[in-house]
Amino acid sequence: MEKKKILVSVTVTNGSDWRKKLEEIKELNIEEAAVFCTCLDKEGRKEFYRLIKDSGLKSIPLVHLRSDMTVDELDYFVENYGTKVFCTHTQREYPFLHDISKYHSIIGIENVYLPLDEEEIKEFGGICLDFSHLENARISTKDIFEHNIKLLDKYPVIANHINPVKKTPHIDENGYSRYDDHSFDSLSEFDYLKNYPESYFSPLLAIELESSIKGQLKVKDYLIKLINI
Repeated sequence: MEKKKILVSVTVTNGSDWRKKLEEIKELNIEEAAVFCTCLDKEGRKEFYRLIKDSGLKSIPLVHLRSDMTVDELDYFVENYGTKVFCTHTQREYPFLHDISKYHSIIGIENVYLPLDEEEIKEFGGICLDFSHLENARISTKDIFEHNIKLLDKYPVIANHINPVKKTPHIDENGYSRYDDHSFDSLSEFDYLKNYPESYFSPLLAIELESSIKGQLKVKDYLIKLINI
């Protein structure tokens, strides 16, 4: 069985200071991490790529894509950082604007708020399982949860996102009541992971938090013990 990696991540979301995270990566001499390009447009990504290079990162096994990224950008990650897996939201939400079919076999479709689409998964490399989205569905939308579970038992999980799940729901930026989040108050908010089978855990598990890299390292240590990696 392939050895699993838990990766800290540079997340680019509306609530994340990604520049500071890259500074931390440099200060802590971290050589491997995942990156999430979620909220960076083309011009913003130019700065992002420059600062990644300055950070000293040598390996980026997992990259979360944006729909406007070009095949040249994916080439850049593969050729310079040895990227093994890309992940993306369903094409029903964010269809790719450019032809990146060269990499379809290593792109995982993330389970988000819509049920996974089996025909779409067949066009790509498998599923990017976000455990917190799955757990949120288990709690609040049983039909989506049961639908996705059937597909998880049928198609490969090629990447994971790991986030906390809260005991009480909160209202997200779109006005939805949710239990999953990109920040944590207690490490126990990750304990729900113990309820899922080993087959759902891929070789690449990215911690998707807006927290500092130092905070993510604490989560990583906790997860290693929690899920016996």
